[in-house]
Amino acid sequence: MTPVMPARRLALLALAALACEPGPVGPEPGEETPGGDTTVFDTTANAFALSARNMSFDRRQRFVVGNSFFNKNWVEAPSSTASRDGLGPTFHARSCSTCHFKDGRGRAPAPGEDFVGLLLRVSVPGVDAHGGPNGVDGYGDQLQPLAIDGVPAEGAPRVTYVERPGTFADGTPYTLRAPTYTIADPAYGPLPADLEISPRVAPAMIGMGLLAAIPEADLLARADPDDADGDGISGRPNYPWDARAGGPRLGRFGWKANQPSVAQQTAGAFLGDMGITSPLFEFQNCPEGQAQCAAAAAGGAPEIDADLFADVVLYASTLAVPARRGVDDPQILRGKALFTAAGCADCHTPRHRTGPDADVPEAADQTIFPFTDLLLHDMGPGLADGRPDFDASGSEWRTAPLWGLGLVETVNGHTEFLHDGRARSLLEAVLWHDGEAGPARDAVLEMTVEERDDLLAFLASL
Repeated sequence: MTPVMPARRLALLALAALACEPGPVGPEPGEETPGGDTTVFDTTANAFALSARNMSFDRRQRFVVGNSFFNKNWVEAPSSTASRDGLGPTFHARSCSTCHFKDGRGRAPAPGEDFVGLLLRVSVPGVDAHGGPNGVDGYGDQLQPLAIDGVPAEGAPRVTYVERPGTFADGTPYTLRAPTYTIADPAYGPLPADLEISPRVAPAMIGMGLLAAIPEADLLARADPDDADGDGISGRPNYPWDARAGGPRLGRFGWKANQPSVAQQTAGAFLGDMGITSPLFEFQNCPEGQAQCAAAAAGGAPEIDADLFADVVLYASTLAVPARRGVDDPQILRGKALFTAAGCADCHTPRHRTGPDADVPEAADQTIFPFTDLLLHDMGPGLADGRPDFDASGSEWRTAPLWGLGLVETVNGHTEFLHDGRARSLLEAVLWHDGEAGPARDAVLEMTVEERDDLLAFLASL
């Protein structure tokens, strides 16, 4: 008797067969330029570092200034370099590009390595005055492993890994790298027993202005918090505090959609990662009990002025998305069909249209292909950090955009993915999916070697 094939497997075979028919289904119009008119055609190590292709000459000059302040190191105050002093007093990095090298992705540290492109958010149960994570007494909400002279650094982050073996349905073995994070040498008192730790790797910077320009109504139309349609996908919006508006606002950025705008994401990184005050966050990051931090000299009030801050925000908003490669290649089309059949596109929504009132004109009225819904999804216990972040639970993460995925190795020299870089390949990243994405992962586990190769060829084309 012939065994009954799972429905998901039948769907995979049907769509894969469709992609192999004579005259295969082609790419969607515009798919080759995922950033619309902003798209750039570059596959070199600088692929993530270029300005929107439709940017005017005058605005490109501001982009260049923003680029300079993104890449140059800040120094301790007081300094003769007045426009770049004010580093710290405690900090994680000396420049934005330390973590976002060439505007790309950071990577996870090996055991014993210093943390560079990955940082640790910390909290204890409860919420702060704005409904966000509850900071740790003496430490705040992010561990600072570095400090200027005369100020103790907060502690030393550490990571260890354990290999978890598994097997595909065809018998092919694989292993996943499971991390454990700890903090050594805490300088401001013992860390609490109920400490919540969330590792966050620096994501690629491309396309942020385009994501900000997707109409809020379009994103909310995809939300299904109670899974009313019964498909197992219950995307939810996050509503973090908007410092400029003075109230909650739809989150779009950060691993848990915990930032509402490019400006606040940028200001939060300046303060949280480098200790640089800005027009949006004007007070030093010195938690109560850090006396040396509070007594340290500042580099101005704020340390990056309004005009320079605006140029950095413009820079972050207009870094261009590279064009797709091989969109009409038969293998890539088969992989695209498998991606859809497995259910990956249910959260990694391929196509959006930006609105006419974008924060940056380059992003207005564009058809884009970021492969994200910008919503929160429960990814299961394996990826959970146990740290709520506004409306995001400890097991929910924002659907990460996939554009630029295939150029990470070229730009950053590694193939580490997910929120903490634990996945050492795109396939490992898929296999870590669980919770709402569990059925999609299971579909991949059922694929043949050839089908997995097709799927990975599609992902590498993004």
